[in-house]
Amino acid sequence: MPSDLSPVIAAATRWLLTAFPAAAGALNYALAEAQARQAATVAAALRYPTTLDVDLMKLLGPGGSGGLDALTGADQRHGEGAEESWRTWVDETVVSWAANLLGDPRLAIRAEAALSFTEHGPSTAGDPRRLTVPSPRDHDAAPLLRHPDLLSPIARLHRAALLELLDAETAAA
Repeated sequence: MPSDLSPVIAAATRWLLTAFPAAAGALNYALAEAQARQAATVAAALRYPTTLDVDLMKLLGPGGSGGLDALTGADQRHGEGAEESWRTWVDETVVSWAANLLGDPRLAIRAEAALSFTEHGPSTAGDPRRLTVPSPRDHDAAPLLRHPDLLSPIARLHRAALLELLDAETAAA
């Protein structure tokens, strides 16, 4: 995992799990978290492919969860203060791209391949199977997180930019 992107990855993972909760049980939560974290890691590495991109993001900030919260209605459910400060590290594009990867394994395959064009490298997110070939257990643990129709309002926000990026990377290969 790219350590410089850890706050963005952690915030995107938490946001996804808050918006699309895992099935009941600790094992289900752990499996859902692994899927969300892997998708967020790939998305963040593609969004911020160089050290300069990461440094600029740290300087300017990733934007926060306000737009996503308003879209899902979560802005009515959470309070303010230190316990909600993680929301400032949410990057809407990273979350949107992660939602695309979770809902479309074929797109996840392309995204995993595109990691080789980043400074983070192809092994950034570890074994890609959880995204590219999710098991029935992965789906059972995270039925909301893996459901393309439920993810679509978030996924379509920045899908065009993701597809453009992946098309450019495919052409460069």
